[in-house]
Amino acid sequence: MERDNLLAMASVKTTVDIQRSAKKAVEALYGSDIRDFKVRVVFPFPSEHNRDSWDVQVTFLVDSIQYTVDLMIEEKNGQVTNARLIDKMTPL
Repeated sequence: MERDNLLAMASVKTTVDIQRSAKKAVEALYGSDIRDFKVRVVFPFPSEHNRDSWDVQVTFLVDSIQYTVDLMIEEKNGQVTNARLIDKMTPL
């Protein structure tokens, strides 16, 4: 039973939950050497009144390159169902 608790993913309902889940997903995709991680925008998906996921846009730096990534995070269990690179650039 304890093993089941370790495998269970937490729901994502607050801004702190969203930031934690997004950062964990980005670290899984881009590694742990991430700097200046920021959540830029969060939208309920598919709508504010019928939400089941969060559409989250984040920015961060890896090796002096700035990335902007869009993540779809399920509210009920925190699973990332889609990750899309929006932009990759060298900051001025």
